[in-house]
Amino acid sequence: MAGLTTGGPNVDVSLLYEVNGAARHAPEWADTAVGLAGEYGILLALVLLVLWCWRGARRQDETAAVESFAALVWAPLAAGLALLVNVPLREFVGRERPFRQHDGLTVLDPGFVPGLGNAEFSFVSGHTTLAMALGVGLFIVGRKAGLIGIGLALLQGLCRVYMGVNYPTDVIGGLALGTAVVLLLAPLAMALLTPVVRAVARSPRARRLVRAGGRALPRPVGLAQPQTPPAGQGAYDKDLAA
Repeated sequence: MAGLTTGGPNVDVSLLYEVNGAARHAPEWADTAVGLAGEYGILLALVLLVLWCWRGARRQDETAAVESFAALVWAPLAAGLALLVNVPLREFVGRERPFRQHDGLTVLDPGFVPGLGNAEFSFVSGHTTLAMALGVGLFIVGRKAGLIGIGLALLQGLCRVYMGVNYPTDVIGGLALGTAVVLLLAPLAMALLTPVVRAVARSPRARRLVRAGGRALPRPVGLAQPQTPPAGQGAYDKDLAA
């Protein structure tokens, strides 16, 4: 705990200076691009990836569409839950931002205002936690999309170190926290979300959210379903009864 509070182990600080030091030698447009990507762009790309997966999931068969939609709902919910877990964790660790502990760092955060911005603690990285939770959540939906999402989360962490606003261990902590929240709670979350999504899929008004074709899911086995007798059969039964 003391190592985190006082700025981290030497390897952590050395990696911070090596990665952030590249910002001093990169062109200004590259630093601006990394700053925007690390603050907004990668998270926006992950949101678009979730929407793209939703579009593809709606074209699946009924059972697969319900499972995929439930997992897609769980991904952002898990990301939000991971951020909530991070709030007391940050206060408990109390690790200040690296640019407040070390001189010579280049701060590229577009939202940084000297003396005002980025006053909150840095462990763990909230941006990386959010990105990793979305990436792992997408991995539950599909391996290809999940690997892309996890790759974006790793890039998010690298950008935060390059920007000088997080230590490498802040990023590692964010990757671990996002992964843990998604995977540990996924069985319970899917057990709760799947019946809700299945009910939505049977709703005449909302079922297009789950399936592009808009066809309602079949009734569960055991429920009585109305049947229309063939033409003439009703009259024939009445004659037999008579």
